[in-house]
Formats: sequence, C-alpha cells, structure tokens
Amino acid sequence: MPRPSMNTLSTNKSTSTKVFVGLSGGVDSAVSAALLKEQGYDVTGVFIKAWQPDWIPCTWREERRDAMKVALALDIPFLFFDFEKEYKESVVDKMLAEYKAGRTPNPDVLCNREIKFGIFWQKAKELGANFIATGHYWSGEKDQSYFLWTLTREDLAHTIFPVGHLEKSEVRKLAQKYNLPVAEKKDSQGICFIGDVSMEEFLSHFIDIKSGKVLNTNREVIGTHKGVIHYTIGERHGFEVTKKSPEAGVFYVVGKNAHANTITVSNNEAEIVSHSPKKILVKDANWMTEPESPDITARIRYRGEKLPVTLALEGKRLAVEFVEPVRGLSLGQSIVFYDHETCLGGGVMDKVIS
Repeated sequence: MPRPSMNTLSTNKSTSTKVFVGLSGGVDSAVSAALLKEQGYDVTGVFIKAWQPDWIPCTWREERRDAMKVALALDIPFLFFDFEKEYKESVVDKMLAEYKAGRTPNPDVLCNREIKFGIFWQKAKELGANFIATGHYWSGEKDQSYFLWTLTREDLAHTIFPVGHLEKSEVRKLAQKYNLPVAEKKDSQGICFIGDVSMEEFLSHFIDIKSGKVLNTNREVIGTHKGVIHYTIGERHGFEVTKKSPEAGVFYVVGKNAHANTITVSNNEAEIVSHSPKKILVKDANWMTEPESPDITARIRYRGEKLPVTLALEGKRLAVEFVEPVRGLSLGQSIVFYDHETCLGGGVMDKVIS
C-alpha cells in the first residue's frame, strides 16, 4: 500500500519532528517506537483506551502497564488517551447495527478508520505531532492491508508504519535487540473490545437473538439454528440439520434472511455455486492510489485469495465482477483491491446483482 517510506523520512528527520506512536502493549508497536527513536525522531508513546463491557474481564490495565514499561525502557514520554466513549459510538454501535440488519461487519476496519487514524491523529495533531505511527504490517505473512483500505491519501501523508515491510520473525529479533520488555509476549487474538469470549456470546448481551429454522434451497424446513445473526455465507458449523440422509455430507450456508430469522443451506456443489454471486455492488469505496496495470485483484476476507476482478461504474455505484462465482461472499464485509502487492483501496460489499 502507499506509505511514507522510513528511508525517505529519515533523511528529513530532526529532534523537532514529533511522532506519536500508538503503543498497544504488544511487540509490533514497541518495535515501531524503538525504530523511530533510533532514527532520531521525537517519539511519544500513546496508549489508547478502547471500550469494553463491564461483564468482560478487564485487560486494558495490563496492556497499558506493558505499554508504559516499553516507554520507560525507551526513555520516551508516555500519554494515555481515553477514547472509550468515541469507541463505543463509532465502532461498537455501528457494528451492532450492521449485525441487526443481517450483515457481517469488519469492526477492525471501523476501529482503524474512526479511532487509530481518525480521532488519534486529531488529538496528536492538537498536541503538536507531525506524524502518527502504528505497528501495522502492509506486506508479508502478517499483511494487514485488508483492514487499512479506508485510509485516505491525506491519512497516509502523516502516518508511518515502521515495521510495515518486515516479517514477524524480524520484529521479534529487533525486540530482543532493543531489550524491550514485551519481546517474548504472545500476539493478541481477536477483536480488542471483546476479549476472551466468542462473538456469539458477545452479541447475545446486546441483541435479542432467537433460534430459527434451517431451510434447504426448496425452502423446506430441515433443521434449526441459534439465530441468523451468528452465521455468515459459506459457514458450515453451528446449526443442526435433522432431515438428511446418512451420506448427506457437509452443509454450507448459502443464504440468510434476517427479517424471517432463517438460514438456507445446501450440501450440493451445483446449488452452492448457483447461490454464489459473480457480480456485486460496493459502497463507501475509497482509493488510496491509482492502479498501474489493468490486472486488479480483490480480497473478500482477511488473508483470503486475491481474485481477479473487473471494475465498472453502474450509476454512482462501483460494480465488481469476478471471473467465477465466489463462494462465501458475505455482505457487509470489506472488499479490498490490489495491483499485484500494492493495496489500492476498497469498499463494503453491499448488494448482489448476479
């Protein structure tokens, strides 16, 4: 993805160039701060407090403690930004609204747009920062560009990704080199505000979820499910099919109706393909850079295969056509476009048109 180059920035650095680094308490952001300081920037570490429900075991204090230890080890100032209210309104509430509408959102995308590259930058700028920095990767095995497609060119102009080009193993080695207190800390998993609970349990605290009927493609009732909100297209677990033959094989979700609280499943390859879209409409499209070749590909999930696509405007909407019908495409999720390894931008998959 387009980004300020660390080498380019280092030629213009001075102790008056202020960079606020989002210190999460993990190894990636810690190494990011260490690299920036080594290159001569005026680095400040910032821990951002997100929202977390009171019934989930509190972890943010432990993460803040680790972030403070990193700042102490690097001898850099440390700040604490409490964005709990903004996080609840801008990320959690929007996520819940999408689930209620029967779509499957990307809360990490919302967090990046609204918090890390939104209000964090505004607050940092008010306090005199020239740049913000995060521990995101934009290449290699840990490539997180799928969650960064909402960044604008203006965002990229004041954002640095110090470990963006590195592999995780290299970052671990650097953490040991700098004697960082989080060098051996395990990577966090899942969505930060959910903690160590399932999405199913989390949603049950905020949405009235009722069990419903499982249908086959002839709209015959063949089983039950725990609530349509829990299922995405292509899923094969979590529902019960009671009317099936012993040799029926695996059933996949091929459709869902939030209003009727039903899901449609099939174990027939031809039916699954026939219910898989080849062309969709995308909303909220954002372009970080222009493609340099006509060979555009797209990902419909994190670390998913890059699929060849053709893009066109239909009215004011972006239409995306795939070469083959796409299994497991779930409306509400992000679709992210690439020109080879360069992230061009993306949007939200909104409507199937064929």
